[in-house]
Amino acid sequence: METAYLKTPLGVAVLKGDADGLASVSLLDEAQAPEPPLPEVLEDAWYQLKEYFEGTRRQFDLRLNPVGTEFQKSVWAALGDIPFGQTITYLELSKRLGDVKAIRAVAAANGKNPLWVVVPCHRVLGSDGSLTGYAGGLHRKQWLLEHESPYKQQRLFQ
Repeated sequence: METAYLKTPLGVAVLKGDADGLASVSLLDEAQAPEPPLPEVLEDAWYQLKEYFEGTRRQFDLRLNPVGTEFQKSVWAALGDIPFGQTITYLELSKRLGDVKAIRAVAAANGKNPLWVVVPCHRVLGSDGSLTGYAGGLHRKQWLLEHESPYKQQRLFQ
């Protein structure tokens, strides 16, 4: 398994993968990314994530190879169908997967998503539209949703 690091506005992204695909993208709180050579098998993922944070990429085109149960993988696949700049609720996600009663299991699988940003679990909200259940912290979820929003809000103080 190869590793690469990418400094993002939200911390240092740690990419792990091999010839079979990208296995995980996680986040460190450290401000400085280590600068080892970029492994060839992670080049596409590194550049696509960089483009996403620069605002020039809206969709990822990567070979993914996350580790999880079949149910988790079905939830992660459904997350990949949520368009850039849009959100759905956990209830809507459960309906899309065919079982409204599985909402807790769907939420748990969403929380185990090993592919931060690439599989957009940040696009799932509580039934009342609230920001809920984000392992990376709600401030990061809010940042990602604002980053993807077609309606950019001006900040009075930077």
